[in-house]
Amino acid sequence: MSRVHENRPGARRPVLRAMIRWSLRALLALIVIAVIAFVVVFRDALLNRFVRFPAEARAWQALQAQRLEVTLDDGYTDYRGVCHSHSHISHDSQVPFDEIQRVLTETGRDFILMSDHCVDGKADYSLQWDGVRDGILFVPGYEMPGGFMPWGLPGDTVLQCGEEPSALAARIAETGGLLFFAHTEEERLWDLPQLVGMEIYNIHTDFKDEDGYEGLLPDIVFSIRKYPDHVLRLIFDRQTAILANWDRLNRERDIVGIAANDCHQNNGFTGRYTDQGTLLVEDISPDTIGEYELNWWKRLGLRVLFGPLESGRELFRFELDPYERMVRFVSTHILAPELSKEAILESLREGRVFVAFDVLADSTGFVFLAESSDRQAVMGERLPLGPDVHLRAGSPVPCRFTVVHDGTVVHQAEGRELDWPVEQPGKYRIEAEVDIQGAWIPWVYTNPIQIVADTVATAQ
Repeated sequence: MSRVHENRPGARRPVLRAMIRWSLRALLALIVIAVIAFVVVFRDALLNRFVRFPAEARAWQALQAQRLEVTLDDGYTDYRGVCHSHSHISHDSQVPFDEIQRVLTETGRDFILMSDHCVDGKADYSLQWDGVRDGILFVPGYEMPGGFMPWGLPGDTVLQCGEEPSALAARIAETGGLLFFAHTEEERLWDLPQLVGMEIYNIHTDFKDEDGYEGLLPDIVFSIRKYPDHVLRLIFDRQTAILANWDRLNRERDIVGIAANDCHQNNGFTGRYTDQGTLLVEDISPDTIGEYELNWWKRLGLRVLFGPLESGRELFRFELDPYERMVRFVSTHILAPELSKEAILESLREGRVFVAFDVLADSTGFVFLAESSDRQAVMGERLPLGPDVHLRAGSPVPCRFTVVHDGTVVHQAEGRELDWPVEQPGKYRIEAEVDIQGAWIPWVYTNPIQIVADTVATAQ
C-alpha cells in the first residue's frame, strides 16, 4: 500500500514545487549576476549618464546665466566663426554648402574658413562658396600635403597639391594668400618664412589620443542623445606640447594661433531595416559595415528598442561629429571692423584673434589689450614698454586669467577683469579658465600682444 501512495499525483507536488522554487532562484541569481556584471562593465558610462553629465550640464547653464556684457572696449567687432572645415568637395565628407550655411546660422556663427581636401591632386578655389551669403562669410581654402592650409587666394587659383613645399609657399605668398599649418602635432616646416599661423587646437588632433570608438562607445550608446556635447567633451585634453611650440615660435617671429573644428560629419553609423528583412549597418560616409540576418528574437529586440520594422526605415543613428556639434565645440574669434572677406583676412593676418571653447560658455565680447596713458594695442599689435603700461582683460563670465609671458606663466587672477602692470618686454598672451564643479577648465586662448623696449619702438 505504501507504493501505491507514493505513486499518487499529489505525492509529486512537493518535488515539483521545490524544483520550481530552485529554478526561479537560479534564474533570479543569474539576473542579479547579469545586472551586477553590466553595472561593473559599464560603470563609468552609467556614472557619466546619470551623475557626471547632468551635473556638468547644470554647471554650464549656471555659468552662462552669469553672463554680462564687457565694458572694456577694444574698438573692434568680435566675429565668431569656424576654421578648417570640410564640405562635399572632400572625399571624406558629404555635407553640401547650403547645409553648412544652415548650421552656421542656427549656431550663431559669422564666418567659415574652408579646408577641403584636394580633388584629383588640385586645390581649385573656384569650386567653393566665396563671400558673404545671407550673413555668413565663406572663405575658400584647402588642406594640402605637409599641413599647408592657405586662405585668401584669388577665386581662379588652382594649386598643385604635390608641388615642392618651398615653391608652393612662395606662390601662396606672392598671390596674397595666408599660409597656415594644419595638424600641428605632426612634423612641419616651421622655418618657412611665408608661414602666417598655425592651429593651436584641433578637435581631430585631440581625438587621436583616444582608443578609437571603443573607449567612447558606451558613452555614445547611453548618453549621445541626452548629452551629446558632454560626450564629445570626453576627448578634451589641453594641447600642452602644441601651445609650447607656438610660444617658442612666437619668441622669434609672429605666428597667429587659431582653432580647427575639422568638421567632416563622418564619424558614426546607422542601422536600416531592408526590403529583405535584414539589418543594414552603414557608417555615416556612407560605407557598408555589414548586413545581418535577423531571427525572431533579434526582430523582437529591435522592435522593443527602435519601434516598427518597416522596409527602408532607419532604426538608429549614432553620430559623434554632426556638423553643428563640431561647430559648437570650439570657435575662432576674429576682431575686425566689418564682416567682409578683406577685413576678416586682414585681422587674421595681423593676429587679432582668440580661441574659445564656446560650448562651455559664449565668450563673445572677451577683451584683451595693452594700454598706456596715450596708446592702446590689441592682440597681434605692439606697444612700447613704459612705466604706465598695463595688460587689461575683460570676460563676460567669471574666470581665472593666466598671463603667459614668452611661454612662462607670470601672473594669475580670478574675476571678470584683469589689470596687471607690465615690467618687461616680450610677448604676452592670456589663457582664461572657467570653474566647472570646482575644477579650472581651459576656455579662452588669446593671441599675444608684444611689448617692445623703448629703443626698439623708437627704431620702428
